[in-house]
Amino acid sequence: MRLRHSSVTVLQLDPQVPLDRLGAWLADEGIVPSMLPLWRDPVPAIDEVEGGLIVLGGRMSAQDDADHPFLEQIRELVRDAVAEDVPVLGVCLGHQLIAQAFGGAVTVGDDRGEEEGAYSLAWAEDAAADPVLGPVVEAGLNVAPESHHDAVTRLPEGATELARTETYPNQAFRVGSALGVQFHPEASPGLISSWAAGQGHDAGRVWEEMAAVDADVIRFGRLLIAGFVAQLSGSRAAQRRSA
Repeated sequence: MRLRHSSVTVLQLDPQVPLDRLGAWLADEGIVPSMLPLWRDPVPAIDEVEGGLIVLGGRMSAQDDADHPFLEQIRELVRDAVAEDVPVLGVCLGHQLIAQAFGGAVTVGDDRGEEEGAYSLAWAEDAAADPVLGPVVEAGLNVAPESHHDAVTRLPEGATELARTETYPNQAFRVGSALGVQFHPEASPGLISSWAAGQGHDAGRVWEEMAAVDADVIRFGRLLIAGFVAQLSGSRAAQRRSA
């Protein structure tokens, strides 16, 4: 059932890593994103989170706590959210912070190199039953935008791996009510190519590569968001609020 006049809290860690197309897709599902730019606003307490939590990516690494103290505050908030059964979606750096929050490991500048552009995911068997990724798997979609060099190299104890690429495992995983995805379901070809340019890559090649698969990437992102919204309405936290 579609939620109406509902909201979700979005933590934006970096001005150059926006919500992008997820904003419109959330709106199509009746969800209003409550944006918190963390270079200006504090990390909220769990009782201030509206509906669910989305943690976006950023150009800093998951190890940059000295320069960005809000990173540890995000980890604490994610732990509180899972304890309260609040749905969480972490994207790229957000995915890495979820892993760290529960004892996983992140390697900065992994020796296997960067993934920039369109990559094919191999879904784990458990992905089909995941409340958020299941609709994507059922639709036969597996190509997603990537832009990373750091990687989750050890999952938290009890976490379930849901996807990998040829180069990197742990492209998606679940721990309780939290889903982390290393890829960027939100990113348009323009956004991905702008990040590639900032990293010294061939932005034109990346744009062409992403534009060629963008119709499927849009379907992928819309289904992922629909699954996340369904998780919002079905969580124990939502049921307690409506009781």
